Amino acid sequence: MKKVWIYLENGTFLEANSFGADNTVVGEIVFNTSLSGYQEIMSDPSYAGQFVTFTMPEIGNVGTNEQDMESAGAHAKGMIVRKYQPRYSNFRAEESLDSFLVKHNVMGICNIDTRYLTKMLRAEGSMMMIASSEISDKDELKKILESSPRIEDINYIEQVSTKKVYKHTSGTYSSTEFKYNEAPQTEVKIAVIDFGVKRNILNELVGAGIGVEVIPNDFIAEDLIQAYKEKSIDGVFLSNGPGDPLVLKKEQEQIKKLITAKIPMFGICLGHQLLSISHGYDTFKLKFGHHGGNHPVKNEKSGFIEITAQNHNYNVPDNIVEIADITHTNLFDNTIEGLKYKDSPIFSVQHHPEASPGPKESAYIFSEFVTLMKENR
Repeated sequence: MKKVWIYLENGTFLEANSFGADNTVVGEIVFNTSLSGYQEIMSDPSYAGQFVTFTMPEIGNVGTNEQDMESAGAHAKGMIVRKYQPRYSNFRAEESLDSFLVKHNVMGICNIDTRYLTKMLRAEGSMMMIASSEISDKDELKKILESSPRIEDINYIEQVSTKKVYKHTSGTYSSTEFKYNEAPQTEVKIAVIDFGVKRNILNELVGAGIGVEVIPNDFIAEDLIQAYKEKSIDGVFLSNGPGDPLVLKKEQEQIKKLITAKIPMFGICLGHQLLSISHGYDTFKLKFGHHGGNHPVKNEKSGFIEITAQNHNYNVPDNIVEIADITHTNLFDNTIEGLKYKDSPIFSVQHHPEASPGPKESAYIFSEFVTLMKENR
């Protein structure tokens, strides 16, 4: 393995080994506590612009395969692992993680103390970093990092959103038969606004009986309002995605028009945040974010505790209770995880009910969207 040199904006300088693509890359470093699903994480568009530090020490054991892709490519800047395992063993595997990263031009970093990095991020918060398999000089790396834009200055949505409209027809994935289930009969139809949507979100929407058409982030609200009036759609879904939601000014203006038109809407993660901003309540950045598959969330209506998959650095403010009821609460830090707006057929969640990876205890939320749209026909 080649050597790789890492410089973090707090002045930490480290040396490790690299696998995957050779490169010099700048991004934000975060940590993820999921025990499995490294391919789904790396192919999740929400991780665009970030280095993902895995707390699970052994990575690469099961290789990679096309079925586990959450999008068409790998979007994270890089992955940081304690030990990379080049010899994979799984009957579904098609190639190694190393070759997967090379194919998608993503850097892998290994033979590094990920516990040390995680504790640092927990104490100091997420930060920018640079990693290079080409440059070993600390001062040069520091200079490049300081002259590079920060993640909150970049509109990654323009990179990850679809460029053309398409229909998604695959249903949910069967873990017992290892294939996609046949889609049920369509009960309602929606437009999915793609800010970096995961494949399994689309699968879950179809699996709930929803006809899905995916549209780019540069959508025109008036077109959707007209489609809703003509009953060619029953609602709008706002997807997950990467980066700071406050950057997305054009999208916010269009969402405000959809809110005024009282179209039934459902948002996940970035979509949840954009709904808050579009209602006049700006988001804030968490210290180190929520990334993993083991976050307990309380359903405020049922009182049940759901273990959820999470991936976000930003959160909605507490004073949004002026216009919305809290439906879900994060039990790690009591931040808001779900909202139902009081005067509109709109709701949203911060966590990922589709999982991939992670538990699926919140998957019922997709059926709630169907119910909402039927009630507002």
